[in-house]
Amino acid sequence: MAKLLYQGHGSLRLTTNNNTVVYIDPYMGEGYDVAANLVLVTHQHYDHTAINKMPHAADCVVWQNFDAHPSPTEYLTKSFGDVTVEAVEAYNAIHDRNECVGYLVSTDGLLLYFAGDTSRTDQMSTFAARGIDYAFLPGDGIYNMDVREAARCAELIGARHNVPIHLKPVEPYGESQAREFAKVAPNALLIRAGSCVTL
Repeated sequence: MAKLLYQGHGSLRLTTNNNTVVYIDPYMGEGYDVAANLVLVTHQHYDHTAINKMPHAADCVVWQNFDAHPSPTEYLTKSFGDVTVEAVEAYNAIHDRNECVGYLVSTDGLLLYFAGDTSRTDQMSTFAARGIDYAFLPGDGIYNMDVREAARCAELIGARHNVPIHLKPVEPYGESQAREFAKVAPNALLIRAGSCVTL
């Protein structure tokens, strides 16, 4: 089964059942010792772009926001072996919608939403119909929406599990913010920095 390591802040490592290793927004934490097959970057802020922090397998692809969202009207979908990645909207007052993306990642019969740095987007209203299994939502309230807005997004998205991340810039985890999210968000799942879960 697929496994996910929450490295901290906005950084995650997904390992599929076929041992495809995907890093999302690498920057912080441990667990960069496993070679990457795919590295996904949602935008170009320094705390999301440590693409050389881990070794790269011979077949490694680095897919960044400008690859996934090459023009204001294009959001691309691409398959990388057993992983399919669909770029989606991400934006707020300090994250330009033309320079940022989130990702819907499909693998092992699961659909995962990695929101990137964002607040509520228009596209989120279409996500409930997609049957998302896990949504990873930022909630720092400084560079992104706060946990209460993230909880409202969780209601809108309708994922089976809603995981708060990017909670306290620039630290691995924000315990008080996570607990607040858990009080108000449906299907909240708290994964602390450094923890690995089976999806």
